[in-house]
Amino acid sequence: MRESMSTGSICRALRGLALLIGGLPVAGHGASAAGSTACPQDNAGLTLAPGFCASVFADHLGHPRHLLAAADGVVYVNTWSGRYYRNAAPPRGGFLIALRDSKGNGHADVQQRFGETVHSGGAGGTGIALYKGYLYAESNDRIVRYALAPGAIAPTGPPQVIVSGLPLGGDHPMHPFAIDADGQLYVDVASATNACQKRNRMLHSAGIEPCAELLTRAGIWRYDANRTGQRFSPAERFATGIRNADGIAIDASGHDVYATQHGRDQLAQNWPERYTIEQGALLPSEELLRVVHDGDYGWPECYYDPFARKLVLAPEYGGDGRKIGSCAGKREPVAAFPAHWAPDDLLISSGDQLPERYRHGAFIAFHGSWNRAPFPQGGYNVVFQPLEQGRAVGECEIFAQGFAGPAPISDNAAHRPTGLALAADGALYVSDDQGGRIYRIAPDARSAGSAAKIMPCPSLTAAPGKPVAASGAPPEGAHTNAGQSANLPVPPGATREMLRLGARVYAGEVGGATCVGCHGTDASGTSLGPNLTDRHWLWSDGSLAGIRRTIVDGVPNPKQARSPMPAMGGARLDPDQVSAVAAYVWALSHRSGD
Repeated sequence: MRESMSTGSICRALRGLALLIGGLPVAGHGASAAGSTACPQDNAGLTLAPGFCASVFADHLGHPRHLLAAADGVVYVNTWSGRYYRNAAPPRGGFLIALRDSKGNGHADVQQRFGETVHSGGAGGTGIALYKGYLYAESNDRIVRYALAPGAIAPTGPPQVIVSGLPLGGDHPMHPFAIDADGQLYVDVASATNACQKRNRMLHSAGIEPCAELLTRAGIWRYDANRTGQRFSPAERFATGIRNADGIAIDASGHDVYATQHGRDQLAQNWPERYTIEQGALLPSEELLRVVHDGDYGWPECYYDPFARKLVLAPEYGGDGRKIGSCAGKREPVAAFPAHWAPDDLLISSGDQLPERYRHGAFIAFHGSWNRAPFPQGGYNVVFQPLEQGRAVGECEIFAQGFAGPAPISDNAAHRPTGLALAADGALYVSDDQGGRIYRIAPDARSAGSAAKIMPCPSLTAAPGKPVAASGAPPEGAHTNAGQSANLPVPPGATREMLRLGARVYAGEVGGATCVGCHGTDASGTSLGPNLTDRHWLWSDGSLAGIRRTIVDGVPNPKQARSPMPAMGGARLDPDQVSAVAAYVWALSHRSGD
């Protein structure tokens, strides 16, 4: 039976329509005027484009991923749990959050959790959207929707399942999505592996031909947001060859689909005779794609080389860093960005909410790198790339930076940009899944005449810098002896000189190892690699000989960590360097007081 146009259905329809006009919400109750809220003098620790100020909208939310700013001023957030967040307790209550600034001061004073909880089997998710009065969210292997009642900021009824059976295993289990003006639901089903190798992320492992993973992974799938009870299958694949499209967005037309692509990792670690560690830090570029039906964007056979400015053949498929091969027939990106920055969300701007410079282009939230090690990491920022007729025009700029704090590295960063949402008043909301924060970045009338200059994005081919020294001061909160070889005990049969060499190998100053990328500068571990500072050994008895054997053999199938470790970390270490770094790891776990 056709639904009558009751007051509730009219409100829901208007709310959904507001989000589709130009991809932006319409101002409503609870929205504060641009520039009306005083920002702190330090802009919440951020450095911003001229004409903007920043404040903390909400804090201590767990692991907020993607978010949206609704027409009535409510900000909705999807949060996530699981193995990506070490030692993190799941939230009390649902993984979805509704936030409202009822006082108009730029801070959320109303917070309501809803949706699945850890007790009901939930683990949260990344994707979230609003369409025709329903809130859509990723939850485990499903996309679900909740009906929003007029006047309520959070739903009270159970969810309806739109799509179920989405793949969860492997390297990239997230399912971000976007909904276009016709109700087409575009879902990222990212790759399960780094490069479709026979042995994932392992030294000299060839690619599988043909890559069977492409049947069910590494692409964007299309469903109908208006239908419930759909099941995932290969038949709904919309585009392929996209390793990980964490950011998906619809442009002002309401129909054109854009996505970011996380470029592959470990070129230098898995193919050290073909790529230097410097090349590994600069290859491949991250990408912004215009996604079309049946488009093939090249993964796993191809990656984007910023030096050649084109897709080139991957070494797993016979590439040597120069060959084009089958990549000549793949679709090139709209724009490219520095390697390993990890683009986690995308927002295509339009309309007049923002200053003129930012009305037509792409905002991208970069989560931050780990595979630039042993060199300084990059990303941890929000950039803006002007677009015109589906192509990049003008220079990319750093719109906001400073989230991570000093000397950021992966899990040790203070905050990591993850999601983006634009409100009708021109405020840009940025979520942070590391520190649990949401920032509000708004046009600031007080600085309208500022002479400050924009911050251009760094060159894609700029030198990666000098290796990060392991002997430097440890990050705040780390063990006071972490990384300082002079204060470490010397294992039996080793020497102090070996420890000094081992610290330099660990930091990547010699030998080309990238230990810090997975285990952290203080060796306390990240989501990629385990803690090396305790005495809990997973692959040996903890003896010097056992540690050395683990380094030489590698760890193809980790028991707890997310990333396999190639033999010798993918580096070409000589016997003395292997012995030295083994002694250093032994010493880290035998410090006094541990």
